[in-house]
Amino acid sequence: MNDFPEITVMTLLPVLGAIFIAGIDDERSPWPRRIGLGFSVLALLMAVCIWVRFDPANPELQFVEDHEWIPSMGVKYFVGIDGLGLLMAGLTALVIPFALLTTGRDVERPRAFYSLMLLLQAGLFGAFTALNFVHWFVFWELSLVPAYFLIKLWGGPNRTAAATQFFLYTLVGSVTMLLGFMAIFLSTGSFDFIALAEKARGVRDGLGAYFEVKLGWYELSSRSLAMLIFLGVFLGFAVKVPLFPFHTWLPSAYAEAPSSVTMVLTGVMSKMGVYGLLRILMPLFPEQMRWGLDLLLWLAVATIVFSAFAAFSQNDLKRVMAYSSINHLGYCLLGIFAAVKWTQNEPGWVSEKAAALNGVLLQMFNHGITAAALFCFIAFIERRAGRRGLEDFGGLRKVAPVFCGLMGISMFASLGLPGLNGFVGEFLIFKGAFALASWAAALSTVGLLVTAIFLLTVMQRVFHGPLNANWGGFADLTLRERSVAAPAILLMFVIGIYPQWLLDIANPAVMQLIAHLAN
Repeated sequence: MNDFPEITVMTLLPVLGAIFIAGIDDERSPWPRRIGLGFSVLALLMAVCIWVRFDPANPELQFVEDHEWIPSMGVKYFVGIDGLGLLMAGLTALVIPFALLTTGRDVERPRAFYSLMLLLQAGLFGAFTALNFVHWFVFWELSLVPAYFLIKLWGGPNRTAAATQFFLYTLVGSVTMLLGFMAIFLSTGSFDFIALAEKARGVRDGLGAYFEVKLGWYELSSRSLAMLIFLGVFLGFAVKVPLFPFHTWLPSAYAEAPSSVTMVLTGVMSKMGVYGLLRILMPLFPEQMRWGLDLLLWLAVATIVFSAFAAFSQNDLKRVMAYSSINHLGYCLLGIFAAVKWTQNEPGWVSEKAAALNGVLLQMFNHGITAAALFCFIAFIERRAGRRGLEDFGGLRKVAPVFCGLMGISMFASLGLPGLNGFVGEFLIFKGAFALASWAAALSTVGLLVTAIFLLTVMQRVFHGPLNANWGGFADLTLRERSVAAPAILLMFVIGIYPQWLLDIANPAVMQLIAHLAN
């Protein structure tokens, strides 16, 4: 138990900032932006303090805060961080100020905008650190509401339809997950993720044995009942990732949201689904995942391949990168599902599972940085040109070499070029997946090829060729814009050259997951 509540302070700082911003009278004042940036940076500094004090050699939860909340219902205020939670909290702390710095100074209704962005940050911090379902679910939903209003109020021409689709998809997933967890609570008497994982460990059907005793329903077999509850929880995460065919909300939401909001949606919010699969689904339902493993692998392959082809067919830069985001998160799904495969508890198989899951954690962090940077550059394009069509440009390298160079680095990182951060995670995922699910990994390489083609096509059409006469005055990045993008570019090189500092944090959490899968 911690004497000083670091996680609580980190989570509440953005809430406090939102309250301060809401109290400003003058809508035209520069203070909403300044306060929003200030509190997001304070949260970043708090996350840095936690990161520095985190012991990577200790696989157990750290910075734990455990307090009774509603004892009669098994509800506690229970937070803590391991390697998985640290990476996601750190990613949140980095992306939010990055997005706020990218936001134009002329944003309408700045008080509401910056307040909602800070509330979204608080929801993300809570979702990545809470370890009791009720407490966690509050933050899961808290992140949904600000995102909906940010799309609805500041989005593009089709923002209402995009926001509504986003809200309905995620709401349906949340409802099915809530029903699934109510069934779990009625069966086990616990909402505690750690306690539930221990109950599932070492039992042949995992939590299925509890369901059969407590929830016998209409003559359903224990296997069918366990699968029904598993599917309810799984749907909530599948929509959030998103997994094919639950992905159709994402391109519209990303395209219509303001670019700074899209940076948060793709950089952090999309990781909530993958995080849920790792933190909740794998430890609680490993056997049920194995029962449907072939289907899950096929869906992961479809997510990777279909989204890559969809990205290739788009003309809107934001929609290209939206489908690219689905494609890259598909690799995370491939690594997770491959690692679930039942194997003898032998060192060789453990090593392959560790490679796949370490790759997933790196891919989550790296994609968050790279995708946020790409949408940042698209925001700079749109601010200068008022458009973002793939065919609208050409030859920009001649008038904006720094802009094209930095965006090109981000694209090569997304492509997975060795030496940049995108390579390491994808390499580890495929290393493990080829050993554990070779057919799925082989089919997924088609997605790698198509990703390379469409990203290089974007570079060729936007940066190279004859200069479009309309853009002879296209301005290169200002010193301020270079300063905004520089930390993300630096991280791409640092992680690409020396990924071990992240692997040291990720691996103990990965080995804990594998220990749950092996029993």
